[in-house]
Amino acid sequence: MSANGARLRPRKIDPASGPPSASYDEQRRQGLARNRMLATGLLAVMGGVYVGTHFVSPTFVVLITRAGAEAGLVGGLADWFAVTALFRHPLGLPIPHTAIVPTNKEKIAQALSRFVEQNFLTRELLIRKVRELGVGKRAALWLANPATAATIADRVVATLPPLFCALEDPQLREFVNRTLGNQLRSAKLAPGLARLLRILTGTGEADALFDSALDGCLCWLRDNKRQIVALVRGRSRWWIPKIVDQKIAAVIIDGFAELLEGLREPNGDARRKVRSAVSRLIDDLLNAPERLEQIENAKERLLANPEVKAWLASIWREISQSTMRDLKQPSSATRQALEHAVRSIGAVLARDVGMMEAIDAAAERIALIAFTQRHNIASVIEEVIRSWDTSTVTDRLELAVGSDLQYIRMNGTLVGAAVGCLIFVVSWLLGGPR
Repeated sequence: MSANGARLRPRKIDPASGPPSASYDEQRRQGLARNRMLATGLLAVMGGVYVGTHFVSPTFVVLITRAGAEAGLVGGLADWFAVTALFRHPLGLPIPHTAIVPTNKEKIAQALSRFVEQNFLTRELLIRKVRELGVGKRAALWLANPATAATIADRVVATLPPLFCALEDPQLREFVNRTLGNQLRSAKLAPGLARLLRILTGTGEADALFDSALDGCLCWLRDNKRQIVALVRGRSRWWIPKIVDQKIAAVIIDGFAELLEGLREPNGDARRKVRSAVSRLIDDLLNAPERLEQIENAKERLLANPEVKAWLASIWREISQSTMRDLKQPSSATRQALEHAVRSIGAVLARDVGMMEAIDAAAERIALIAFTQRHNIASVIEEVIRSWDTSTVTDRLELAVGSDLQYIRMNGTLVGAAVGCLIFVVSWLLGGPR
């Protein structure tokens, strides 16, 4: 209870902030000490009033006050004994059935773990709470929040320099290269490539990529007419006139352009043949052993080629060095890109109902894992409490409930005083001593 009589409310803990801090424990210690002083002070007041009434004339008011103080003193002492007996021996005396918490630490650990297992880790409760949380929607809103995106970007950026520096270590780099190489060698590229081609053809992205490639070829033909003419002239006989060479080059260019334009027709024969070839390629990648062997052999040759290894190493060095230089800039493009990516993921996720439902389903599966492991989780709670020494258990429980238990002492003192006054009044009305 605070100085103005308002009851202290438990502080709400943000799950993201971790366990209660030492300052919060100190706040609870101060509340416990304050309430303990109030209860003890109230008990002392009752004792002082009881003693003081013996030095004044025994009027009705004095007698009823003495009776109330006496009963309040008895009630307060009884409740002091009861509250103190929970955590320690009153006055240090080894009275039986006192110091209940220290004596029953093992039973408390077992009872608490069983209580959590049977009341908090039930299947129905976990599923209901996960569904109430709406994990998918919360994740989308959290990621779309600019403050969240900035925080994630800052933390990722802070980890990148040490990571790049660590990867410069020759032994670590050799380990990474060896591990990635083994993973690539064991991975089958053909099925993944077939699935990628199937997705691209099924969604229409393959046609878009093919059209872009055709546009690039047409632009190249237009931009390199002179080089083609020069190439034809260089391969021609000396006695053939230049005008003929130019016409031959023009025919070649027009023929290629016509072929490419024919391929651009979505329903043309050329495009259908391309689609048929892609379908056969997908089928070969999935079912033809010789095609699988060709791809795997090509992969092995690439991974074993020293020039390829040197090229990949140079690419990595350039990426790491340029990234490190960028991270040193006040306005880092890498950080801005990360922040934008996080916000974009959140925005896209907020519009994708199917993905949010998938996240919710994944959260429910995790909750079910917790349900199947409920006994192990409860065992961890029991082991943690068992590992605490007796003074730690007593201190933690007293910090948790001791402040409120002091109200029992206050209420016992006040209720005892009121009952004492009531008994005195009833006795006086029934003809007791006047």
